[in-house]
Amino acid sequence: MTGAAPGRVDIAVELEPYVARGLDRHLAAARPWFPHQYVPWGAGRDYDGPLDGEPWQPGQSALPQAVREALVVNLLTEDNLPSYHHEIARRFTQDGAWGTWVHRWTAEEDRHSHALRSYLTVTRAVDPVALEDARMRHLERGYRLEQPSLLHGIAYVTIQELATRISHRNTGLACGDPAGERLLARIAADENLHMVFYRDLCRHAVELVPDAFLQAFTEVARTFRMPGHGMPGFTGKAARMAVAGIYDLRCHHDQVLQPLVRVLDLLERGGLGPAGERARDALGRYLEDLNARATRMSAAQAAQAAQAAQDTQDTQRAQAAHAAQGAVQPAVRAAAGPATELP
Repeated sequence: MTGAAPGRVDIAVELEPYVARGLDRHLAAARPWFPHQYVPWGAGRDYDGPLDGEPWQPGQSALPQAVREALVVNLLTEDNLPSYHHEIARRFTQDGAWGTWVHRWTAEEDRHSHALRSYLTVTRAVDPVALEDARMRHLERGYRLEQPSLLHGIAYVTIQELATRISHRNTGLACGDPAGERLLARIAADENLHMVFYRDLCRHAVELVPDAFLQAFTEVARTFRMPGHGMPGFTGKAARMAVAGIYDLRCHHDQVLQPLVRVLDLLERGGLGPAGERARDALGRYLEDLNARATRMSAAQAAQAAQAAQDTQDTQRAQAAHAAQGAVQPAVRAAAGPATELP
């Protein structure tokens, strides 16, 4: 599939020289790494089943619940790589530099699921049977990019790679385990390089067909969903990740969309036709609305956290008062001496 656009410009052909340059830069910057070196194998032990080991139990991991759910979301997202490869290869073509990039990207992404699953299994962070069941159900559903064109595809993967980087990095920072944080930082570094590659293509695309690109970017931004949105239980897990500060609307606005819009100079861009101007203005309004929603959500989360802290303090005070009362009563009885029967 080529990227034919208004004015009979073949986007795929026009962008291919920049794909080749970006690929060269990526290969120079990418640092080889090996998943087996990031997994704490010494912490592992056999499971029940053919090896007659120890069954998984919920209390075997000290990772916070939101972190465990984030790791599952991140892993199942990475697991769906076959569908992503199909969709990206269909949008970008598998010829020339485009094809070389698509296969290189796929090979790098494939490391992430191997490393994450090994970490979760060794540390007993989640139920491995439930995880495998979820993987099977998720991959059976497949994945399709929701917009049709090459420009939409470039815009989507640029936003998605940066969002995924933020999610991995914040999960690592919240996990409280040095091995987990190190692994997730390593994965996040890969995602950042992927984002840089795609962002550079966006720069050239907006110069080549500014109106068409702005329309595509705005449509993607306004309808964006993470690629794992179809996995079992995604909505609840995403909500708990948001409460934990791993990935919420504030992250999406401040750390993903705003930086991309600023670097690509989308809101200040002139020389547009009517369609481009409408898309630019719609993007600005969407960002304002997203910022307002993020502010409301942050305020609600802060209020919930304050209420939870107050409830905890009240419970602790009540428990302390009850314990003190329990200690006073035996002392009073001892001071009063033995009970005397009335005549």
